[in-house]
Amino acid sequence: MRSESTGFPLRVWAPVAQRVEGIVGDRRVELTHIGSGWWQSSETLPPGTDYYFSLGGDEPLPSPRSRFQPEGVAGPSRIVDPGSFVWTDAAFRAVPLPDALIYEIHVGTFSDAGTFDAAIAHLDHLVSLGVTHVELMPVNEFAGDRGWGYDGVDLYAPHHAYGGPEGMARFVDAAHARGLAVILDVVYNHLGPAGNYLSRFGPYFTDHYVTPWGSAINFDRAGSDEVRRFMIDNALMWLRDYHVDALRTDAVHAILDMSAVHFLEQLATEVHDLGEALGRNLAVIAESDLNDPRLIRSPAEGGHGHDAQWSDDFHHALFSILTGEHNGYYQDFGSLSDLAKTLGQGYRYAGDYSRFRQRRHGRPAPGLDGRRLLGYLQNHDQVGNRALGERSSALVSMGRLKIGAAVVMTAPFVPMLFQGEDWAASTPFQFFTDHRDPELGAAVSKGRREEFADFGWDPESVPDPQDPETFRRSKLRWDELDEPDHATMLDWYRALIALRARYPELRDGRLANVEVRFDEDRHWLAFSRGRVSVAFNVSAQSIVVPVAEGRIELASEDDVRLHGGELHLPPDSVAIVAEPTAAMA
Repeated sequence: MRSESTGFPLRVWAPVAQRVEGIVGDRRVELTHIGSGWWQSSETLPPGTDYYFSLGGDEPLPSPRSRFQPEGVAGPSRIVDPGSFVWTDAAFRAVPLPDALIYEIHVGTFSDAGTFDAAIAHLDHLVSLGVTHVELMPVNEFAGDRGWGYDGVDLYAPHHAYGGPEGMARFVDAAHARGLAVILDVVYNHLGPAGNYLSRFGPYFTDHYVTPWGSAINFDRAGSDEVRRFMIDNALMWLRDYHVDALRTDAVHAILDMSAVHFLEQLATEVHDLGEALGRNLAVIAESDLNDPRLIRSPAEGGHGHDAQWSDDFHHALFSILTGEHNGYYQDFGSLSDLAKTLGQGYRYAGDYSRFRQRRHGRPAPGLDGRRLLGYLQNHDQVGNRALGERSSALVSMGRLKIGAAVVMTAPFVPMLFQGEDWAASTPFQFFTDHRDPELGAAVSKGRREEFADFGWDPESVPDPQDPETFRRSKLRWDELDEPDHATMLDWYRALIALRARYPELRDGRLANVEVRFDEDRHWLAFSRGRVSVAFNVSAQSIVVPVAEGRIELASEDDVRLHGGELHLPPDSVAIVAEPTAAMA
């Protein structure tokens, strides 16, 4: 809340406190209880002031709603004027999400310097590629200078090592100037262990549920109204004050809420209401492994109203075919029929028995628009949560990489790439942390080694997350774009993206219009999107695949041939064929 003076009052929700003070330098500022557990100072402080809160005279604590933590999670909070940045993006309008091409980045490894400002220098590459939306992994304050961001604790504060609030605003403004929308990954299912002081202020957590990260966030027990408000206000802040265009909500299956109006529904409703008030098309994208279409159904249909969700089934089906991996959750995939089902119905598991889970999984989604799902071959999870953080380019041949790219770009889903995927980057993306508490750091390193038992990976080979070299290895090498193999892959992606833009069939999300044929024994699959057909061969022999008469628009190998409706495909190759009457966009 901004006062009419030149500053801002200190304000905090602390319903369990008997007395609250602000600590500013060597003096204390008394706060008055103003009702419903809220405390506020009568004094206002100018932007740039550093402060702590003290509850009942105890040790100084950062503000739960801190806008900036210049010295990290345990340091003082700094007052920020959200209206001080001069924006230049009034004319910007985001490409609608169903027409998007998304590019996921991690700010710390996207550039050598690892800051918002350094990332701006590479945005023109995304524009030239044909990207419409850049998705940021979490940027709120987390422990140390390096990390993935999913163990954040100060949800309102852009990370100090990335450039803080002004750096974040400059990045979004620069992206909009280039026609790029910005999606931000937000985490409302848990907080990290280091610098997590929320429970000192109020009932932010509950032991009524247990999550993989410990106590659940309190979305439905006593005191949960203000906890829900804390999370939703955070979401609205990024969209309103930082001009972000969409949010990606992490692991929503771990948001446990038995309320009549689920937190996810409230979140989507308030985001869409804000968009209407601002005249902007704001969106919410969920990550969920439930295969439950209610997540993306409207509230009127009994759903939560999210605009889209990530599609791990598509990833797993495609990845397991290309790599031959069948361990861990990949044991549920590996056949061409798995990919065929995913292309035709969105979810592979829609009430089917899952060997990995040893139960039925998912729910049918009749009438689902494929553009409500994001399709990808790589993302931060599927690369970084491997023991060595290998990209697909380190696991399969160039031919199979091109197959994967072609399927992602021609499938009936919204395509998403992970940073460097477009040029088959040589650098891994590994899990890294920077916990300053030696015991916590050691525990994280030990837990990481033990995590991969289900996949049969050697625990001793797992890089130490706390080792700075693990972070440095994960930085993109932009100087390799001109090297022959990387340049070849980049050209392939550019051609695929241009083709997708040219043919409206490839942007049609009607799954009923996807016709899929495959031969499990001969290892080929073909699917048609209107008058455009895609066929690939993952066998070691050349094969002939029947397709409609037309012309080859793109082929991954020079010796692909089309004669009389017969497409000749060499091993590990893919081709895209268009009928002569195919309408252009």
